[in-house]
Amino acid sequence: MPSAQREKTRTMADKEKIGVVGTGRMGQAMVRHLIKHGYPVMAQDIEPKSITAARALGAEAAKTPAEVGKACKFVIIAVGYDDEATAVMLGPDGLLETMGAGSVIGVSSTCTPEHVKMLAEKARAKGVDVLDAPICRGQMAADTGTMLILCGGKPEVFERGKPIYSTFGKDYVLLGDIGAGQFGKAMNNFLLWVNGIALIEAGRLSEANGMDLVKLREALLISSGAAMPIAGAIKELVKDGRRIKQTNPPDWTGRGSKAKH
Repeated sequence: MPSAQREKTRTMADKEKIGVVGTGRMGQAMVRHLIKHGYPVMAQDIEPKSITAARALGAEAAKTPAEVGKACKFVIIAVGYDDEATAVMLGPDGLLETMGAGSVIGVSSTCTPEHVKMLAEKARAKGVDVLDAPICRGQMAADTGTMLILCGGKPEVFERGKPIYSTFGKDYVLLGDIGAGQFGKAMNNFLLWVNGIALIEAGRLSEANGMDLVKLREALLISSGAAMPIAGAIKELVKDGRRIKQTNPPDWTGRGSKAKH
């Protein structure tokens, strides 16, 4: 065995196995960064393509969340929303069927604060702690390992999760008790989309007054307008591009006018 491979094997043996349930776009990035940082990973997903991709990254594949819970004392839920997170934790062959006392479930799905509190209560009855840990900043940040993780939970559970979440997150913040992480993400998204709407309205007014939007954008980025995350709002508008394109949005970058010619 090559020395580099031996070192990687030794490093992975020194770290605890991390479970990741939900290996879609964001979950795959988590798996990749965890393995890169020396963590052995067991992954599970209901989509065969997703689990095949996780296996190709070096993860061990499991058939059910319960199988992951039996093998791992720290499991990250990276599925979509309330219902999916509930199925992973509480459903047939769910995590809580097999996870023992002292284990931790990081809920990195997007849930309502009340829902994650309910999940935490169910877990607490079995001696399992929940870390309310939704992720922010999108796919590019997931790829580069620079995500923001907004957390709610016990300080000691937050500290336990820090080295794990830091493999794919640049910023890892404790906001309060269970539910605070989800509320923080909701406020983050709220402010981002408020800025996005303001950006559209400012563009409409500027176009109506014959302004050159590209020149105006450049000026605003060096003025008090820079307090509004223009670049970030534009990225979010681009993400939802198909729907927004149908509304003929203001051409802040000048790329739309070039495409027409």
